[in-house]
Amino acid sequence: MNGRLKRLKRGRTRVSAMLAKELVDEYKVHSMQVKKGDTVQVLRGNFKGVEGEVTKVDSKGAFIHIEGATREKSDGTVVFASIHSSKVAITKLSLDDPRRKDVLERRRRTKRVV
Repeated sequence: MNGRLKRLKRGRTRVSAMLAKELVDEYKVHSMQVKKGDTVQVLRGNFKGVEGEVTKVDSKGAFIHIEGATREKSDGTVVFASIHSSKVAITKLSLDDPRRKDVLERRRRTKRVV
């Protein structure tokens, strides 16, 4: 059984990305799950350097769609490019969800202060 089929049978994957250095210093957390509304910067690939807001998260393949990262199809329509979540860094967290604040606090508490 190939890896893609195994992943599809497992169900959803967590779509996480690393945080920018400023956010790591602020929250003491190195990575978080990517959500719609976060601002990310692309670190690898054809769209390297593009920064924009996440418009869609595809949890099956761990891909995200970002404003500003678009491509033109052969028939002329413009579509969002699918970018893997491991190739981006979160530069601004969307803290609208109170559970997300709880996750940040819980993960910060588990870190050992040296």
